[in-house]
Amino acid sequence: MIDIYSKALQQTIQVDRIINQIKGKASGPTLIFFAGIHGNEPAGVFALQEVLATMQEQKSLLKGTVIGITGNMKALSNGIRYVDTDLNRMWTSNGVMKNVSIQHYAEKEEQQELMEQLSKVIKENSGPFYFFDLHTTSGTTPPFITINDTILNRKFALQFQTPVILGIEEFLTGPLLSYINEWGYVSLGYESGQHDELDAIDHHKQFIIKALQLTGLTDSPKTKSNAPTDNFYEITYRYHIQSGDQFSMCNGFRNFQFITKGQHLASHNGDWVDAREDGVIFMPLYQQQGNDGFFLIRKIPLFFLKLSRLIREARLDNWLTYLPGINWKDNHKTTIQVNEKIARFFASDFLHLMGYRVKHREGHYLVATKRENRIAGKAYKYEPWVKNS
Repeated sequence: MIDIYSKALQQTIQVDRIINQIKGKASGPTLIFFAGIHGNEPAGVFALQEVLATMQEQKSLLKGTVIGITGNMKALSNGIRYVDTDLNRMWTSNGVMKNVSIQHYAEKEEQQELMEQLSKVIKENSGPFYFFDLHTTSGTTPPFITINDTILNRKFALQFQTPVILGIEEFLTGPLLSYINEWGYVSLGYESGQHDELDAIDHHKQFIIKALQLTGLTDSPKTKSNAPTDNFYEITYRYHIQSGDQFSMCNGFRNFQFITKGQHLASHNGDWVDAREDGVIFMPLYQQQGNDGFFLIRKIPLFFLKLSRLIREARLDNWLTYLPGINWKDNHKTTIQVNEKIARFFASDFLHLMGYRVKHREGHYLVATKRENRIAGKAYKYEPWVKNS
């Protein structure tokens, strides 16, 4: 049990690793909400505690299970992003192993406890499973959703009528939801606002309630999504900073703000960082801890969203290795390697259309992994929100 303080509410609450767990009157989906993966982001914890306590008191859960899980407890109790290392950058195949070099880090213990909870949740509950990671930002922002780019995630994210950011997994290594997404489950990240704003807590509560409605766990009214068709963005650039660097964003930038080429954005080790091109700035860093100075994003035209959906549903990616310079890299046929000297036309944008994310480069080879998990996706076939997508 730890104490967590909210500057917005000027209030302290006590929580354990499991904030609350409620079972409905009948079997159904299982919704898992993580909050406080970053310790300076308590808004999601406060929102989960309030919403789940109200549901428990009113016995309003019709079916299924909803679980709230606290993230980085040591960092939350100290009001800092992390103690030794970022807990939301550790979820890789090697990172979840017990014999890694960061075994002594505080976050390694947190990760192991979260893994135990994940295994327990999946073992003891029925699917389909939904995973949500609640966050806030250091700068001012309207709410938005981040997803690994699968058609299943897209369909579900669209129901929230909120801007959706695709492709963050290409620029960040080891986010929790990227790890979970490899299992094939629906998994959404939700950023509700600035860390210490009251609205951030309210937006989290609204998001949690909406998720319960969409999945049929509550009987609250549900309406067909009328989300704008231009609500999807993709990340095109990340400005990385090293630990120990002196980095400071210029004051006043907001998420989704337009910037112009040559505009001063930040100071980095005494030098100005200027915009490389006209664009839209995303998640500017206004806190001491963190390695992501800012991102640039662009809107995705509706045509390409529809085209990529058609390509993936037709499974045209199965034919990729018949093209010169392209081979499977693993026996499971989920990762390809592209010889850029031969297949020069294979830009990242084309791979995105086919449903692959670029992992890294190995010499003149581009290594990309399939995002879709069609077998796991079948579990959501009869979910109520599927009719609206």
